[in-house]
Amino acid sequence: MTANVNSGGGGSCEILVGTSGYSYREWVDCGFYPAATRSAAMLGCYAASFPVVELNYTWYQMAREDSLRRLVAGAPAGFLFAAKLIRTLTHERDDDWRHQARLYRQGIAALGRRLVAVLIQLPPNFIRNEPNRLYLARLLDELHGLPLAVEFRHDSWAIDRVFAELERRRVTLVSVDEPGLAGLFPVLDVVTNSELFYVRFHGRNSSGWRTSNMQKKFDYDYSRAELEEWYTRHIRSMASRASRGIIFFNNHVRAQAPRNGLVLQRVISRENALEVGHGAGEECSAYQCG
Repeated sequence: MTANVNSGGGGSCEILVGTSGYSYREWVDCGFYPAATRSAAMLGCYAASFPVVELNYTWYQMAREDSLRRLVAGAPAGFLFAAKLIRTLTHERDDDWRHQARLYRQGIAALGRRLVAVLIQLPPNFIRNEPNRLYLARLLDELHGLPLAVEFRHDSWAIDRVFAELERRRVTLVSVDEPGLAGLFPVLDVVTNSELFYVRFHGRNSSGWRTSNMQKKFDYDYSRAELEEWYTRHIRSMASRASRGIIFFNNHVRAQAPRNGLVLQRVISRENALEVGHGAGEECSAYQCG
């Protein structure tokens, strides 16, 4: 489902909701995918409910043209992708990072017009100091021309000078919802690129956040009230300053992400009394496709 929100001044903002990743076996057990759904069939089923997905695997392994072309071929017309930048450029960078950046550019090009954003997810220890500022500037230069979005995890980057530089470069600042722990990047509705705002919902599991166990870290189920508050306080404001917005739920445990995504779609539709256009397919009437 896509939603066009009146952004004032006669314009509108297209808001696309999806999840971070889609190929989770536990989503079959939890009822989002029909029983016995195979991995190869998951994208088609997912696209019946959501018009966009954030690819996780491009963080773990280099984007490859052949595999991404197959992915596009298996997706419905109009379905869009955001893709994480590979971890060797964010978390594990070394001296050959420019070569890694060129390989990533070559591989991700297979998504063509389907690519709505490249997510540069920076680790919590990437603090704002001179070496890191210089590296990020060089990385953005190396990836120039791609639809870039930067997610900071450390609060030292939450200053106007950073936002102004991203705006100058037409790079999207990613807004995040995550536990309210000291040192983490705060919840903001700053828009640095009028063509795109980007939101990621990680969940608010404070006790599991600093563990390496992803099942604990992202185990959180948003209430409808929490999502309504987020829409009212942040999303609506961002939509007034951008022509498109993408929103992803990363709380994948027990299929909480797609469940919360479907709720947020309904919140946005109801709050705006929208004429809702369906993107890749009809929204499932039950918590299951098929």
